[in-house]
Amino acid sequence: MANAVKVFFLVFSALFPIVDPLTGSPLFLALTADETPQTRRALSWRVSIDSLALMIGSYFIGAQVLKFFGVSLPVVQVGGGLVVIAMGWSMLMAKELTNNAARTDVPPQDLYGRAFYPLTLPLTVGPGSISVAVALGANSTHHYGFHIPVIIAAVIAMVSIAASIFLCYGFADRLARALGKTAMTVIVRLSSFLLVCIGVQIIWNGVSALLSSVTFHAQ
Repeated sequence: MANAVKVFFLVFSALFPIVDPLTGSPLFLALTADETPQTRRALSWRVSIDSLALMIGSYFIGAQVLKFFGVSLPVVQVGGGLVVIAMGWSMLMAKELTNNAARTDVPPQDLYGRAFYPLTLPLTVGPGSISVAVALGANSTHHYGFHIPVIIAAVIAMVSIAASIFLCYGFADRLARALGKTAMTVIVRLSSFLLVCIGVQIIWNGVSALLSSVTFHAQ
């Protein structure tokens, strides 16, 4: 039981600051600003479920999937960082929405297709979260093996993070009303800039790991 409690706090404390739904909620609101509150909450539910599936998949089978395709974690970081930079840059340069009814004619299946990309990946569970989840899963398997209480503890930790995503995203509109339009615009622009910086950092981490694996032979 002590190992299960340890794994719970390890997984939660490692993933929650990276997923960071509190910081992501203004970006989520900016990307869904032209939707109704009901649609936004439905999208937040989809995002939380997709995020949970992505975290669990990365934790339990991520290392095996990457090994099967011959892809290393640093390469995932570089590729994912590029996606994060592209998303942050497009949001940073985007013009403010002036018509809140602009997407009322979008079919529900197309609307919910956005729940995974870009709202879940890379906005919520990005390359940083995936690589941490993969590392945590590999470390847990190495230390504890197939230990049911440990597995349940890890899943509960990720379910807790998914619940926080739903709460932060689903009620982001209330935060916007409390702060006001000007403050939310400033927060979104700053968050978009930070997203670009995070993408650069993710790429740098991947490039550094790749360079450290290169062996130079003196002539």
